[in-house]
Amino acid sequence: MMRRFFSIVCAGACCLVGMCPVYGEVTFESLLREMTDLERLTRFPQPAYTCKQFSSYDRRSTDKNVPTDENWFANGDRGHHLRVEERNGQQEWVMMDAEGPGAIVRIWSANPQDAGVLRIYLDGSSEPTIEMLFIEMLCGEKWPFVSPIAHFASAGWNSYLPIPYAKHCKVTASSPNFYYHINYRTYEKGTQVISYSEEIARKADAVLQEMANALKKPDLLNLKKDVRTKNIHFKTSLKPRAVFSRVFSGPGAFYAIETIVSASDMEGALRGCVLEIRFDDARKPQVLAPLGDFFGTAPGANRYLSLPSGVREDGSLYAHWVMPFRRKAVFRMRNLSSQPVDLKANIIQGDYKWDERSLYFHTTWRSEHPIPTHPRQDWNYVQVEGKGVFVGDMLHVTNSVKEWWGEGDEKIYVDGEDFPSHFGTGSEDYYGYAWCSPQQFTHAYHNQPRCDGPGNYGHTCVSRFHILDNIPFHKSFQFDIEVWHARNCEIAMAATSFWYGTFHAKDTTRGIDKRRLVVVPPHPLPPPRRIEGALEGEDMKVVSVSGGQVQPQTGVEEMWSAAKQLWWVGGKPGDSLVLEFSAPKTGRFNISAKFTKAPDYGVVQLKVNGQPVGEPIDFYNETVRATPLLLLGQCDLHEGANTLSVEIVGKNDKAIPSHMFGLDCIVINPVENP
Repeated sequence: MMRRFFSIVCAGACCLVGMCPVYGEVTFESLLREMTDLERLTRFPQPAYTCKQFSSYDRRSTDKNVPTDENWFANGDRGHHLRVEERNGQQEWVMMDAEGPGAIVRIWSANPQDAGVLRIYLDGSSEPTIEMLFIEMLCGEKWPFVSPIAHFASAGWNSYLPIPYAKHCKVTASSPNFYYHINYRTYEKGTQVISYSEEIARKADAVLQEMANALKKPDLLNLKKDVRTKNIHFKTSLKPRAVFSRVFSGPGAFYAIETIVSASDMEGALRGCVLEIRFDDARKPQVLAPLGDFFGTAPGANRYLSLPSGVREDGSLYAHWVMPFRRKAVFRMRNLSSQPVDLKANIIQGDYKWDERSLYFHTTWRSEHPIPTHPRQDWNYVQVEGKGVFVGDMLHVTNSVKEWWGEGDEKIYVDGEDFPSHFGTGSEDYYGYAWCSPQQFTHAYHNQPRCDGPGNYGHTCVSRFHILDNIPFHKSFQFDIEVWHARNCEIAMAATSFWYGTFHAKDTTRGIDKRRLVVVPPHPLPPPRRIEGALEGEDMKVVSVSGGQVQPQTGVEEMWSAAKQLWWVGGKPGDSLVLEFSAPKTGRFNISAKFTKAPDYGVVQLKVNGQPVGEPIDFYNETVRATPLLLLGQCDLHEGANTLSVEIVGKNDKAIPSHMFGLDCIVINPVENP
């Protein structure tokens, strides 16, 4: 007790002489409670902190003035680390090394199974505080990394479990060839942070479960008990070019804006109606965005449920961002579409105590079409001058080809940085999924509620909300993302950015050009070419898989029949996949097949109806390419259902250890003279 008392007295003495202020302790439990506290975002953090990122981005990216694939747009974002260390005779690859006080607030990977064991060392200890398989940390099934705080979404693995540390944090992995992000806070000097331990986590388990349950139902409005609120209902029918306006008296805050929109063309209505909210007579509206984009959905009303916004099953749109104001707020809706639009809305206004740290809510929207994908470029979401906190964004992409549009990395610059303090590994990685997966998902913090397909063709809507991993800035903020497409073509992009700022903070956009308020339709796709008589791998029934995930993957038309393949990821040596295909009659058949080769593909043994077909095949190649149609041999087949088994038996010494497998199709032809 004396030692504890002495440390507090010393900290107080530092504060008195102006060296380092002291605030309330940062603990595992206090960070957990921040995970659902949207009102906290309305105030500049105290104690102050920065938020930065370690990642496996390609280290050849060093100079923005050299815009080549060998430098600024280098795309080999896998397997890069700070250094290699040796512990107990074993190598460990260092992913993060940061001085405290601080806290890890987000971890992501596309292939944690390839990282082996993850170890987190706190405060200079030679023994890890956390030591577990990386994939177990991110799967949401191992305490304290419980779902949905940790979870798997559309081929991406995530954890938002906060891990505080008082002095220092180092994170290592036992194997090197994987993708990763680690987002972390660094508090100002003098901040009292209680480092994470299992004992502390056990004591906070009730709070951990409370937060997990809240994140499972993120659309529920959670107001503090002492906040008095009132509901303001209104409805209006807006003809083209009509304006609806309403003034709200302060002091106070909007705690919820909810609406139901009716129109003959919902996509056009939600893009063509523009929402303006001006707080305290600001010269420019702090909120200026198309209605749907403000609610995090485009084009149209795509169902998703997140903590700050979403679209419910009944089509109602909600925003639970807290929007404080001192004197008044002017709410204005302009119908700039060519059709009448009906709106029913409810605004929940409540008490709010303004103080010197309070900030105004902002929504900034930017759209561009056409955007050429070559030469490569950094495309700007938002650029802010002044003081504030970045809290999230939504991106709408229109892609006229099936190939992947989002290989580009996010680059976030804070307070005039020459090199971004967030440098990612791919657009989908920033949004918390992976491998350009078109699978839709929804979560309290990140979403892909729309991906039209096939592949990545058509409209895609993705969002990420920085609640625990919000990014404070004092002077400026800039968010860029690389336009890094698999094809030389043109796309359309519309980005909505959410942030808080002081009264004089401003973004650099010039407002909204009415000509941008259109939903750009993608060009029609030509029908995919098919190999005559082929049994497509992606259409085969999966009888069983002992490890990993099996899914269809869309690729370049010239590569695969029907422009798709069956893709097996996450398997390891000894795992097997059993597929079912049909034969027209009983007899002996020539079996041919078309596969994919790539740097991270394995060696497999094929079997038909349980009998080996030839020797094991090595699918390693330096680049991704399709094989020709390979004759595997002759097999006896039954009329109707037969099985094709794939067993992973190893990998090429040159291969990245992921053991992936891709089957385009098989072709069976009866043997005329057995």
